[in-house]
Amino acid sequence: MTDALPTDPLIALRPWQAPEVTSWGRLPMNSVDRRSGALSLDGDWRFQLLPAPDAPVGGDWSTSYVPGVWTMQSAGADDLPQYTNVRMPFSEFPPGSPGANPTGVYEREVDVPADWAGRRIVLQVGAAESVLLVHVDGRPVGISKDSHLAAEFDLTDLVRAGERAVVRLTVVKWSDASHIEDQDQWWHGGITRSVLLYSTDPLHLADVTVRASYGGELRVDCRVRDARGALPDGWYVSGELDGRLLAQDREFDRVNAEDCRVSDFLGEARIHTSVPEVRTWNAETPELYDLTVRLHRADGTVADTSRHRIGFRDVEIAGRDLLVNGERVFIRGVNRHDFHPLTGRTVSYEDMRADLVLLKRFGFNAIRTSHYPNDPALYDLTDELGFYVVDEADIESHDHAHEIADDPRYLGAFVDRVSRMVLRDKNHPSIIIWSLGNESDYGANHDAAAGWVRRHDPTRPIQYEGAAKLDWAATDDASDIACPMYAPLEDCVAHALSGRQTRPLIQCEYSHAMGNSNGTLADHWAAIESTPGLQGGFIWEFWDHGILQRVNDGRPVGRGGAGLYDNGVAAPGHRWAYGGDFGETIHDGAFIADGVVFPDRTPKPVLYEHREIAAPVRIECFKHEGIVLGNHQHFRGLDWLSGRWELSLADGRTLTAPAELPALRPGETAAVPLPFDLPRDGGEAWLTLRVTTADDQPWAPRGTDVCAPQVQLRGPSVSWEVPVDGTVEVDDEGLLVHPLLTAAPTLSLWRAPTDNDELGGIALRWRTWGLDALVRKVVAVRQDGGRVTVDAEYAGTVGGVRHRQVFTPVEGGIRIDEEAELPDEFHDVARVGSVFETVPGLDLLEWFGQGPWESYPDRSVGAPVGHHSVPVDALFTPYLRPQESGGRHGVRHFTLSAADATGLAVVLDEPRQVSVTRHRAEDLTAASHHDELVPRSGCVVHLDAAHRGLGTASCGPDTSASYLIPPGVHRWSWTLRVL
Repeated sequence: MTDALPTDPLIALRPWQAPEVTSWGRLPMNSVDRRSGALSLDGDWRFQLLPAPDAPVGGDWSTSYVPGVWTMQSAGADDLPQYTNVRMPFSEFPPGSPGANPTGVYEREVDVPADWAGRRIVLQVGAAESVLLVHVDGRPVGISKDSHLAAEFDLTDLVRAGERAVVRLTVVKWSDASHIEDQDQWWHGGITRSVLLYSTDPLHLADVTVRASYGGELRVDCRVRDARGALPDGWYVSGELDGRLLAQDREFDRVNAEDCRVSDFLGEARIHTSVPEVRTWNAETPELYDLTVRLHRADGTVADTSRHRIGFRDVEIAGRDLLVNGERVFIRGVNRHDFHPLTGRTVSYEDMRADLVLLKRFGFNAIRTSHYPNDPALYDLTDELGFYVVDEADIESHDHAHEIADDPRYLGAFVDRVSRMVLRDKNHPSIIIWSLGNESDYGANHDAAAGWVRRHDPTRPIQYEGAAKLDWAATDDASDIACPMYAPLEDCVAHALSGRQTRPLIQCEYSHAMGNSNGTLADHWAAIESTPGLQGGFIWEFWDHGILQRVNDGRPVGRGGAGLYDNGVAAPGHRWAYGGDFGETIHDGAFIADGVVFPDRTPKPVLYEHREIAAPVRIECFKHEGIVLGNHQHFRGLDWLSGRWELSLADGRTLTAPAELPALRPGETAAVPLPFDLPRDGGEAWLTLRVTTADDQPWAPRGTDVCAPQVQLRGPSVSWEVPVDGTVEVDDEGLLVHPLLTAAPTLSLWRAPTDNDELGGIALRWRTWGLDALVRKVVAVRQDGGRVTVDAEYAGTVGGVRHRQVFTPVEGGIRIDEEAELPDEFHDVARVGSVFETVPGLDLLEWFGQGPWESYPDRSVGAPVGHHSVPVDALFTPYLRPQESGGRHGVRHFTLSAADATGLAVVLDEPRQVSVTRHRAEDLTAASHHDELVPRSGCVVHLDAAHRGLGTASCGPDTSASYLIPPGVHRWSWTLRVL
């Protein structure tokens, strides 16, 4: 660079390779929000991308939008996104960084307002990855590391009010700090959050600490500084709560305004009061108060003001329970990264709100800010909308965790990052736990950071998975919570029942959402809700981090790509890129696509599963005299909800009636009468309570779906197909000939491997057995009147399967009875069932069973039984890497029809797994992205006697044994009719 750095030897050396240097010239962190009234510097900046930080700045400038990452903009054409999970993207060991080190130079003129004369002027850079160097008019101002917290610099002596200054922000991509920002995400470079210039009076609030307890006690501690030096005499602070002066409002208890403690350069003052009949904050009813703190000069004029939205609540650990306001709450959480498919790490306020609104609608009540502090606006939103937040420090040294955890060169960085997070975010009621970081082993650096937090903020517990993972029952480490990741459910239950548990067990990560996943989620929550000592956890994660990419040139689309995706699918000529798609040689593929929503925030089917698991009102049981309903919330009644009963009968009828929800306090139950006289006919009957919001909520308009608890009122009636005179035509290979089928029903044991199947090693086993290429050989074809029996063998590489089909003419169609005998070698296959293909034109699927969204044996609680109708093209779920998808569990019967209502109907002998898509399993297996798939004109139909569970084996436990398919004989029957 052309500008000399300060003469401090460490800084002058190479600050991006000096772990002892966490900052220079940077102001201390504080909780005073300066966004209001600030001058925004967002927009286009002059930009150059240098190959290394020592490279000279040339004369050719392009432009880059701030906030934004150059890796997603045309200005960064020579440096594209790269995804790694554990591995560092370069070979240097800590604290080294590569010589080829992309460095972005941002520059613009700033007109300093004339009315700022005599005021203190501060530059705030919201976040920059990973080292920020600031110059003004060519003079060095300061340095900052920590890519996910703001850095502030005092420019008072460098700029003049009413004049123009040139601000240069140099961002070095790789540094010693990169080794502790080794998180499972895309690597980017740039200025990722807003840049502000603001001013204050020289006499200003340096920090404000608010403690508002569940009982109504309010304490506000203020720190005061004067930029000119010694503090003047006579200053004081005042407070206002919801527009009422704390010192004068008679409705409040006596204010204890303690004497201001003043030194020459720092003053401290406290406001202490008690609020009667306080409205308390929790995630269900997030009541907030407006607090205004004013700093006055001796003559009473206001020098500075700090505004906060505060909530009165307590957090404590009692034994093995985490309590909020004295209540043991379930943590229904998700891990959330900052992500957008067009802008990378830069997320707008509107997008953050949309993230949280969607999560709220699907029953989540907690966020872990994996793995760094988020934009301050997100915490404002979690306060407002109601989420319990684990605020996590920007520390992950995954690739070199063991070395760095005890490395004294990184001690300052650990304490700096944790302490700055706490100082910035401490006044948010939604934050109930501090996290020391993620996947960084455990060492003295963590203990030092934990010690600082315990001293500064004793009102919240601390968690850190690395500290607690060796012994969940330990009491002498840095974590107050046992917060394992992907612990087997049976291990968690065993620990809770062992008598050794000493602290809450809340998994920081569980149920990995990669591809078609999240199997056994309902099993987890059944155990959590029934086992004292288990309190929930955080699903990994919210987003699929697919970047919208142009197929023709392989580049990110960038900010102008809105409208080029819909319902999780990229527009023609585009695709969702994952690791390796930008030409990088070091990457971790599609492991970045592991969220509960697609890159455009379209919900994946698992969200409907979670919504039902988290239902606030549930059907506890069915008795002849009525239905027992329960309130499963912690703090709220049912008055904010409305309901409607729906009775689904197997014969096609659906009856509805309004539901009056009883007045239930949390945890209470009540019996309500049956809303219908159950018809004597109609066969199987299911009663569903469709629950919606009764009025507008901050996160949902009136009428938004909340849950749909369901109970079976009557089982299926037994019916027998009566053979009739007729014929069944089979070809020379014993395959059924039918006018609506282009491929006859054959045995299927293979599915296009899910991400869990591939990464869990399950698909490799299936391929070793040859399940993806079974060879069919007809053994015998026998005809007995109109009935035809076909015996065949399907040979794999290590064993064979005997398969029998019996075709019998019945009224209006053909009954097909099938039997498959799996050898002992095939002890865990993907499916056992039939697959066939139809003629084109059958574009609508209607069925009675679970739905309407995708469901599988170990992920089906969120799909109520009923009558459903979905176009065939909408049945397929576009997981980023093509794989098995689109299945519907518990299907009793279905039709596939054309626009003129012609088509075929299938009746199954019992509820079965069914899928109807435009793709064969081999089509999906061969494709790496959806733009490679060519839909078939007809339908590919699978009818499974048994289908393997999904599990989460890409990262975590596989499905449980009850969802595996054993060897031996499997039988299933179905009837095929022409509509």
